[in-house]
Amino acid sequence: MTLEPAEGVVQSVVLYDGRLLLVEDGHGWALPSGTPQPAEPAEATAARVVYELTGYLVDGTEPLTPHDGTPADAASAVVCQLLSETPSDGAALGPGQVRWAPISETADAVLPGAVREYLRGHTPA
Repeated sequence: MTLEPAEGVVQSVVLYDGRLLLVEDGHGWALPSGTPQPAEPAEATAARVVYELTGYLVDGTEPLTPHDGTPADAASAVVCQLLSETPSDGAALGPGQVRWAPISETADAVLPGAVREYLRGHTPA
């Protein structure tokens, strides 16, 4: 399988124990996101951005396919597997700017449609 270089903004979807990793983006809570480096695939961008912003080590594993009608310049989203339960030092964001929100409490977060659909299928009963 060949990974294609990402374009535009890549958002990281990190779930752990029924909670979603969110960061303060200046306008509220949102997914960790950033732009790819030259020739960097979306999966690698997602993992790098989470680590740089939060200090959590993750593995970008599954790109989410956007809904039909999504603008071509919309951010792509990648599901990431958490590899470390505690963040390392040196994250760009402080503890007050990072939170693990129960999926049921993410209504106020800025999330694309493909992510909301994914979360519906992964909400604990």
